[in-house]
Amino acid sequence: MNKNISDAIDRYGNTRENLIPVMQYMVTQENWLSGEAMKEIADSFGISHAEVYGTASFYSFLNTEHCGKYVIRLCRTISCDMSEKAGILETLKNMLRISLGETTPDGLFTLLETNCLGWCHKGPAMLINDDVFTELTTEKTEDIIRGVVDNERKYCSI
Repeated sequence: MNKNISDAIDRYGNTRENLIPVMQYMVTQENWLSGEAMKEIADSFGISHAEVYGTASFYSFLNTEHCGKYVIRLCRTISCDMSEKAGILETLKNMLRISLGETTPDGLFTLLETNCLGWCHKGPAMLINDDVFTELTTEKTEDIIRGVVDNERKYCSI
């Protein structure tokens, strides 16, 4: 069994109410839920593989596709749309040279949209992994992405 799954079950248990915490733990450890991981989780919980996949695919933060090291989630609510989110999305696509749902060739960034982040009063908003960024402008977005890249270069040779 995958060590992370085993660790998650040790931490949370394998009863039905702990399915989401186990899947969340896997995403924090591996940045996604592979098909194999979902099968192992289903077997450990004694439920169908379809039930695990259905649960994972329902929640946007339970990635079922391999993601980059930094997952950018741009809020797609009407309030962010009215706050010029389209310009932020174009900035991200141009800087990263990817479209929504794609990962950069170096595996560093994945660009996604998600439902409400809870920051409607400070939109447009985005998450990069667990970090929230609000009141985005084109310039602020460029600075944030440059900061992540610069920090990455500081600690790794990319």
